[in-house]
Amino acid sequence: MSYVKGLRCRECSRHYPKEALFVCEYCFGPLEVGYNYDKIKEALTKDVIESRPKNLWRYRELLPIDGKPTDGLNSGFTPLVAAHNLAKALGVKELYIKDDSVSHPTLSFKDRVVAVALSKAKEFGFNVVACASTGNLANAVASQARAARLKSYIFIPSDLEMTKIVGTLIYGPTLVAVEGNYDEVNRLCSEIASKYKWAFVNINIRPYYAEGSKTFGYEIAEQLGWKAPRHIIAPCAGGSLITKIWKALKEFKEIGLLDGLNTKMYAAQAAGCSPIVNAVKENSDIIKPVRPKTIAKSLAIGNPADGYYAVNTVKESGGWAESVSDEEIVDAIKLLAETEGIFTETAGGVTLGATKKLIAQGRIPKDEVIVVSITGNGLKTQEAVIDKIGKPIKIKPSLESFEKLVNA
Repeated sequence: MSYVKGLRCRECSRHYPKEALFVCEYCFGPLEVGYNYDKIKEALTKDVIESRPKNLWRYRELLPIDGKPTDGLNSGFTPLVAAHNLAKALGVKELYIKDDSVSHPTLSFKDRVVAVALSKAKEFGFNVVACASTGNLANAVASQARAARLKSYIFIPSDLEMTKIVGTLIYGPTLVAVEGNYDEVNRLCSEIASKYKWAFVNINIRPYYAEGSKTFGYEIAEQLGWKAPRHIIAPCAGGSLITKIWKALKEFKEIGLLDGLNTKMYAAQAAGCSPIVNAVKENSDIIKPVRPKTIAKSLAIGNPADGYYAVNTVKESGGWAESVSDEEIVDAIKLLAETEGIFTETAGGVTLGATKKLIAQGRIPKDEVIVVSITGNGLKTQEAVIDKIGKPIKIKPSLESFEKLVNA
């Protein structure tokens, strides 16, 4: 049974049918999925959720498909790690890592959105899927499209990290490297999507695709014992993730799975690409595009599609935003590895680096529950740290040589 009413414009509130649409024809505002929450409240209880397999589809009534899920059946429900060592290092009482660095199958939270997008693309009858990507989405679409027996076209900036290129090409898609930054890649893909009848997951399927990010928020609340934390820090690229985590918590409250909601949302960006952070700090509704220059390439979107809504999420929740330098990103990656044994990509370094600053500024109190969003694996961005972590010590194959090392 589907609980989806249809699509709704986020600006003028006009309603649209469940089709491959993404922009309002009247005001050009973005479309999002609307649900029948009264019926969901009757169908989706804590007991029902807890009885289901531990994947993202345990919340399927709140996801935008009409039939049974067909993709991502092993994705989601990643660990919520009680980070005691990191908490001590930061001087806080209770801190958790929501760890999508171990997401199945491609080690980033993009596995969630692609699972939903491909399930919906199949319902619409598409047999070709495509995307514009800064890397993680490329990996996820190429992988899951192969498993779903769909053809895929992936478009990336030509200067993407080689590890992410390899992590896409291994699945055998048509990978197109565009000589330009992500914003230029995305503009090209919008033109292609208007001519070729393909399921571009983050263009014409975007309203459905974006809903997959809500599962990140649902899991945090469930894993905390059906409670929302006081503070959640999330990385921002296009701005969708932070808005969907917030939407997830509000939906849980609306259908009675949370008794209350007193969470503050914080946006984290790299200093070399921080249009959302800039808008928050300037108390502005205008997102001023920037030309990205940062090692955090997965967040390097200078003109974020959901930037306005990310800023509104921060304001509505009473949170804040912070940016960090490339040096601070690397330091945070190393800190997480050295305290909790978790190797995150540069986006995670951004999130933890921003968290450190927010705590130091007193914006996040030290005695309240904090959740740091880690959205990708460090194996994807090894280039960022390879010259900052030392080298192995060579010895001869003898005990004498080893003991010289130990004594030194």
